[in-house]
Amino acid sequence: MMTESKAKPKAKGASRASKPRKSATKSKSGASEAKPLELLAGGDPQIAKADGDAPVPAGIRSREQATGEPASRLIDQRIRDLGGWRGETLARMRALILEADPEMTEEWKWMGTPVWSHHGIVCTGESYTKVVKLTFARGAKIPDPSRLFNSSLEGNTRRAIDIHEGEKVDAGAFKALVKAAAARNGPPVKKAKPGAKGVKPIEVREGEKVAVVLLSGGNPQIAKADGDAPVQAYIAAMPGWKRDLGKRLDALIARSVPDVRKAVRWNSPFYGIEGQGWFLSFHVLTHYVKVTFFRGMSLRPVPSGGTVRSKDARWIDIREGDQLDEEQMATWVKQAAVLPGWVP
Repeated sequence: MMTESKAKPKAKGASRASKPRKSATKSKSGASEAKPLELLAGGDPQIAKADGDAPVPAGIRSREQATGEPASRLIDQRIRDLGGWRGETLARMRALILEADPEMTEEWKWMGTPVWSHHGIVCTGESYTKVVKLTFARGAKIPDPSRLFNSSLEGNTRRAIDIHEGEKVDAGAFKALVKAAAARNGPPVKKAKPGAKGVKPIEVREGEKVAVVLLSGGNPQIAKADGDAPVQAYIAAMPGWKRDLGKRLDALIARSVPDVRKAVRWNSPFYGIEGQGWFLSFHVLTHYVKVTFFRGMSLRPVPSGGTVRSKDARWIDIREGDQLDEEQMATWVKQAAVLPGWVP
């Protein structure tokens, strides 16, 4: 359900659509200068779909495909460029999307359109002169008891929410839509190559020693299982210096929380309290080990790692040569263990 709210008076200079911006030009030396972007009808910034750093607005550079964190910066810039009620509306809806699904991926496609995906596109965020439009890629297939969808109702696939100046969308109902859309997409289906045999996670029993497959970044592949045995198998398979770090972390956690519950989930050791959920996990990446506290925002001091996509979780990245502050880590572990844990 959308409700009307009193529209705020527009600040001077808030509208940027009246004066089209010039595109980047060459300097006398032949180097390309970063200029403001040209605005399309309705004031929408024009950026072509492309990989690499060429389509990125001034001040935001990336050599990666325009997804993930670089895309988040592009969406930040879009919100700033829009300004006024449209910028505020897009920012508010983006925050609700990320709150609804912390695993959501932000992307940048189709002439500069913000896209939110989880195992496929969930929705897009487009801006026009009189409306901000949230289009759900498979909206026709998801329940909408609050009747938020008010546009693109004639099709068999998409549905959209048009938000005009002064309108507010029911936050709870909108987040329910986002969750339903992400669930509708489901997990990705991996197609095996002809003649190739699939690699199954290694199942580990107490006292059993097996060779473990290392996934991308050197992360050990261990099947989902409860108990200390799969965690120790994971640690034993951690490559190089990371193995000693894994042993230190595991011992520190067990020492700080004697009744800790251990398991392997998603090829990562998980630590929690029975009946209370998980409070910590760690994961091997190419150049570091990421230690994640699922309620990290409630710790003091708050661990430094985190993104806007993760409302509660915070983490630290430990690289080769870093000194592990065991006293601080033990303090965090003890704090985390008494908080309500994360339940998948």
